[in-house]
Amino acid sequence: MSRRRVFVLALPLVLGAAVAVPAADPPVAAEMLAPYPHPRGYVCYRAAAPVTIDGDLKDAAWEAAPWSDAFGDIEGDKKPKPRHRTRVKMLWDDEALYIAAELEEPHVWGTLKDHDSVIFTDNDFEVFLDPDGDNHLYGELELNALNTTWDLLLTKPYKDGGHAVNAWEITGLKTAVKINGTLNDPSDTDQGWTVEIKWPWKGLTELASAKQVSIPPVDGTQYRINFSRVEWDVDIADGKYTKVKDRPEHNWVWSPQGVIDMHRPERWGYLQFSTAKPGTAAFKPDPDWTVRDTLHRAYYAQRAYHQKHGKYAPTAADLGLKLPADRLNVETTRRGFDMWWADDKAAKPRYTITHDGRISK
Repeated sequence: MSRRRVFVLALPLVLGAAVAVPAADPPVAAEMLAPYPHPRGYVCYRAAAPVTIDGDLKDAAWEAAPWSDAFGDIEGDKKPKPRHRTRVKMLWDDEALYIAAELEEPHVWGTLKDHDSVIFTDNDFEVFLDPDGDNHLYGELELNALNTTWDLLLTKPYKDGGHAVNAWEITGLKTAVKINGTLNDPSDTDQGWTVEIKWPWKGLTELASAKQVSIPPVDGTQYRINFSRVEWDVDIADGKYTKVKDRPEHNWVWSPQGVIDMHRPERWGYLQFSTAKPGTAAFKPDPDWTVRDTLHRAYYAQRAYHQKHGKYAPTAADLGLKLPADRLNVETTRRGFDMWWADDKAAKPRYTITHDGRISK
């Protein structure tokens, strides 16, 4: 499978559920130990008119929605820019979150027609959504140019022993694709394909409770979200597209991950909902970003420490990072560790992160 996925699917499928079998714990990449810049943000405005899910982005409602920045490589600016542009825009109303995507592509192709196929073996578009931003219990949706979908519920990231619930279905989901060209026809040059998604709020209530975050959102609510596009290099032979043998896929994303793994929710972007007139609201960076990033760096440092010593570090100073030891507290447990950030030595912990990556405030 893809090198961006650190799991294999156990076959046959048991009761329609994909069982994640974590690979051996890989060495912690140096990129995960360094301070990380604030992820991208997008202001999502209320739809002023109904959104028709037909793959055509000419609805009046979409005209007021701003396009996102163009996607880049999953590892960030250290890699070449994608050769084809990808961008998204979003809207919301009382019923749902709406997502539109535009994927430039001179040769549009697709092969998979069965729902819940492993869609990223085709070129695809993907959405990752974690409303409460705790890194656990998040949704993933993939679709190809044939509008074949794969929706997954992740209990937690694969690196933390998470499992993909393949039998999960997004309640009320609607998707559509429009091909700007001809599908599976190498004889001509296409413009690309566009995507529309309607993800109802009732399909998000399984990912977070009302106590954690507002579902539906209110003005100013922020969710964690990211988008990915998988692009395979192809040859044309005998009038058909064929993936280039032994060549890995390209991973183009909205908010860079820093490493080739979409299942690092802590690095996804921010989706900010607004009731203001489109174009008038500014994105507000997370005021706790530095704290959250510090805790995640410490989490990865603990994983590296455990790989080297066979146990977790008992203090922040043992982690080998330049961290504020008077603010970062560590407690090892029989199962792993808990770490928390306090604004001063006597203060109540502001954020806590556990050995399996869950962060809470």
